[in-house]
Amino acid sequence: MAKQRKPKNLKAVQAAKARKKRRNRRRKRAIVLAIEVIILLALSCTAFVMAKYDKFQRVEIDSDDIKINSGVKMEGYTTVALFGGDSREGQLEAGARTDTIIIAVMDHKNKQIRMASIYRDTLLQQENNTYNKANAAYSAGGPKAAINMLNKNLDLDIKDYVTVDFKAMSDVVDLLGGIKIQVTDAEAKMMNKYVRETARVSKKKAHKLKCGGVYTLDGPQAVTYARLRKLEGGDYKRTERQRLVIKKLYEKGIKTDVATMNKIIDKVFPQISTSFSLKDVLSLAATGISYKLGDSQGFPFEKTDGIMYPHAGDCVVALGLAENVEELHNFLYPEETKAVSSTVQTISNEISNLTNVVRPANLESETTKEEEQESNNNNKPVITNSTSGSGSNETGTTDGGTE
Repeated sequence: MAKQRKPKNLKAVQAAKARKKRRNRRRKRAIVLAIEVIILLALSCTAFVMAKYDKFQRVEIDSDDIKINSGVKMEGYTTVALFGGDSREGQLEAGARTDTIIIAVMDHKNKQIRMASIYRDTLLQQENNTYNKANAAYSAGGPKAAINMLNKNLDLDIKDYVTVDFKAMSDVVDLLGGIKIQVTDAEAKMMNKYVRETARVSKKKAHKLKCGGVYTLDGPQAVTYARLRKLEGGDYKRTERQRLVIKKLYEKGIKTDVATMNKIIDKVFPQISTSFSLKDVLSLAATGISYKLGDSQGFPFEKTDGIMYPHAGDCVVALGLAENVEELHNFLYPEETKAVSSTVQTISNEISNLTNVVRPANLESETTKEEEQESNNNNKPVITNSTSGSGSNETGTTDGGTE
């Protein structure tokens, strides 16, 4: 009897071992299949991103061609030049002046993006050491010349840029479903005068506004709004509108769905010129999505206009370029405390000599008073009421207007 049970036990053991082997093989096949799927997905995503990236008009700028003033390096920040081309034909390289010049800074410590508009008519030293309006640099030598002009005059370390034209901005606004902006009666009237031209360039229909109010502006309307300057405040007010439009687009863009973003990439990317590599685009996209859009300003802070300069015409002149650059750095790079470079100081002195525009003494005294007041405020003890629970909710917002 015992001899007859042994074969049965052996067969049962062998069958169990066989089942275990089959389970192990199936498990291994499942693991391999999962790994293959992950690899295929990764490759597909990479191919997708690369395919989309190919839509950019990439202009590779040799790092040796970028000029940065001695000693200038902003640790913990990424500074990018944003240009808006003043071209009706989609010209994004040399030959077209830049209607918009914005310095965008990513503050990696505070997870914030700050912007400063450079007034296009500001008299600055060009790449060839002559003097002209800020927007002349792009026309003369394209993005490289414009970057070098900004670096030289403002002590910046810009290496990369992004340029868009009218139609690209209009398309983004429409694909995001429009942007909500409060328009004054004067702005509405002026927009109605020029929206037809913007719509024609954008190959879209023009829609007029009845009067001032809160509107969800479509593409041509938003671009026209951002370009208004024949109103009170002129180009200074226009740069505020431009930054407000960018702010609204940023707020909607970071919340958009994948399908809409894919449409934006397909339609708008071919209308963008940039020096960013694929690696840069992926890196900035991954980090920038979590950043908040902070305050924005116009540059120069203290200025005068109506100054005629040979071959440049009516210019905006900084009341002390060096002092304005210091203020710019205090705004864009709050952790940095460097003085301006000798290059900027020399340019500042030359502009004063060429235009006979000097910084008024009262500006210096006002600045000193503000600094002393700020120092005193920082040294004052802070008294809090532990029972109130709401003593820090009185900060105001800045830039551009509210709805």
